[in-house]
Amino acid sequence: MAKIWKKEIIGKKTKVVDSKNKSLVGMNGNIIEETKNTITLSNKKKLLKSHVTLEIDGEIIEGKMLQKKPEDRIKKWKNKKTLELK
Repeated sequence: MAKIWKKEIIGKKTKVVDSKNKSLVGMNGNIIEETKNTITLSNKKKLLKSHVTLEIDGEIIEGKMLQKKPEDRIKKWKNKKTLELK
C-alpha cells in the first residue's frame, strides 16, 4: 500500500518513471511549483499528478499520493510528528 508523501517537494530533483503520456517518461528537472493537481518542472512542463509516477530522493512515488494541497499535506505531517515526539 502506498503512503502519502508528506514532505516538501518544491526544489527537489525529479524524474518521471511512468506516465499515461509515454512521451513524458524519462523527463527530469527540478520541481518549481506545486498545486493540488499539478507539478511544474524547471523546463516549464506541467505534469498532472494523477497521470505520473515520479522518482524523488530515490523513492518512487505515485502522483496520486501527492494529490492534496501542498500546505495541507505538509501541515498534517508536522502535526503528527509533534504528537509522536510527546
